[in-house]
Amino acid sequence: MGHHVLPTDAQTLLRHTIATVAYRAGKVLRDAPADFADFRIGPATRTPVEILTHMGDLFDWALTMAQDRTEWRTSDPQPWSAEVARFFDSLGSLDRHLAQASPLHSATIQQMFQGPVADALTHTGQLALLRRLAGQPVRGESYAKADIEVGRTGIEQHAPRWEFD
Repeated sequence: MGHHVLPTDAQTLLRHTIATVAYRAGKVLRDAPADFADFRIGPATRTPVEILTHMGDLFDWALTMAQDRTEWRTSDPQPWSAEVARFFDSLGSLDRHLAQASPLHSATIQQMFQGPVADALTHTGQLALLRRLAGQPVRGESYAKADIEVGRTGIEQHAPRWEFD
């Protein structure tokens, strides 16, 4: 695949960031061990399914921000497979809205990035660490070389281009 010239507007960059979350989270969530959802490293820590539920809530919140009606909802965790599906559905819903919406105010884009999007990247790292602690680490990779495409927000992503041993 050759180099592409991408639009440099903030809304397109936000959509690329959402695709990056999908790519990175997909790598951590695909093929997770059956007991991973309830893995707990301490009495006061969240389980992976609780973290993933929160991540779905983050992107539901981001969508309300993009719709200029900011609303937060805390969901109760569902079974792992349902939360995985919900998370990627919430990414897709937000991305589709951003693709069709008129340009958002720059403050809204900044708030979406510094709030829900950055939080989700942090939680993706937490899930990766928990996978390692659970004995099923994901391989590291040069994410700068990853084939990440605006609009690709599902769990299925292109194969890694440059993983580490």
